[in-house]
Amino acid sequence: AKLRSTTGEVAAPVPAAAEEPTPALLTEHDQVFVKDGEKCWFVRLADIRLFEINGSYTQIHFNEHRPLIPRTLQHLEQRLDPRVFFRANRQQIINLKWVDSIEPWFSNSLKIQLRGGPEVEVSRQQSVRFRELLSL
Repeated sequence: AKLRSTTGEVAAPVPAAAEEPTPALLTEHDQVFVKDGEKCWFVRLADIRLFEINGSYTQIHFNEHRPLIPRTLQHLEQRLDPRVFFRANRQQIINLKWVDSIEPWFSNSLKIQLRGGPEVEVSRQQSVRFRELLSL
């Protein structure tokens, strides 16, 4: 029901608060500001090999650095270009441009070796998605 003011006029409805605009996808050519304690970096996404859960933080692997940021993988996954960054499992997002080798692993999963980085096990469900995404 609309309320009448003391002058007898019908009050205009209050517009709903505008939703935050969805941020644009970040491409591999974009740079991001990373702060970990007292250290700061301006990092090209192309230089990041891996995002990995570490407790309640996400650890970023680039060059020889491993800073922690207070972001979830889900938040990062929504911002990153899916043609370059792939959610390998619940704990890790990999940069596909850093893949050195791929080998079959247990139960139809995959194991990926990143150049200059760790091996990453791709979950069974994500292995199916990975094959579909990168097949002809």
